[in-house]
Amino acid sequence: MSKNGYWFTAETARLVLGALDRGEETIELSVDLNISRNSFLLGENILILDMENRLNRIELEQIAGKKQRIFYLEGGELLPLEVRSAGYYKLVPTDQAPLLEISGVKMHISKGINPFESAGQMTAQAVKRGNKVLDTCGGLGYAASTALRLGAREVVSVEMSPIVAALRQKNPWSQRLYGPGISLVEADINDYIQRLATASFDAIIHDPPRFSLAAELYGEIFYRELYRVLKKRGKLFHYTGNPHLLKRGSSFIDKAAQRLKMVGFTNVVKIDSLMGITAVK
Repeated sequence: MSKNGYWFTAETARLVLGALDRGEETIELSVDLNISRNSFLLGENILILDMENRLNRIELEQIAGKKQRIFYLEGGELLPLEVRSAGYYKLVPTDQAPLLEISGVKMHISKGINPFESAGQMTAQAVKRGNKVLDTCGGLGYAASTALRLGAREVVSVEMSPIVAALRQKNPWSQRLYGPGISLVEADINDYIQRLATASFDAIIHDPPRFSLAAELYGEIFYRELYRVLKKRGKLFHYTGNPHLLKRGSSFIDKAAQRLKMVGFTNVVKIDSLMGITAVK
């Protein structure tokens, strides 16, 4: 978990460059992606953060030229929060919490709303105070964090990708995950859920990758497992998106709703604004 680092976006770097150009001696900034603000010293073409962390003009100009990147500075080392592996993973700045992007695909609802808020709205559809919650595809942990804020007594958050888990550790908006109340599990939910006890959760947040990447998490077999581990009268929120129409008059989200009903869920309701479905056992 990151506690002693500093986060910079192109916008933050431009603010510092402007202050340097004006010859100012101090500047008030957020260096944790708009969670808090602090005052820092400015020298000759340099931003002084602490004894070992400084940014010179060249570094600031480098950051300012990368609008879709977040840079992290710790121990005097400046690196973009991205990983190029089988795909291209990166944290992308917003006006508040960053979003996760994988090979150009945004993994959050972010149009007109910041990702933390959209995850919070999804979570509020299913989670009540005192609930034990399963977060099937944890990502950056925004849903799990919100579940705790809503009063969940316990959250089990499952994430398969070690790359996503590593980026999450460097995200200041994800740090609530590393406190009490949340169990972080690195596993494939499709396998892990089969080991969970029947009727062991009061609420489930199911926000899988898009269908083309994880079709099995939208299928009847997996939905039966969701139904099995949920307690009677427990509630599910399932983010589906709506990537394409399967046929005229029948959308992807409608087909998902039909499969949920087939495995036993009732009160299956589409929530168009969140591109998802609520359902009750």
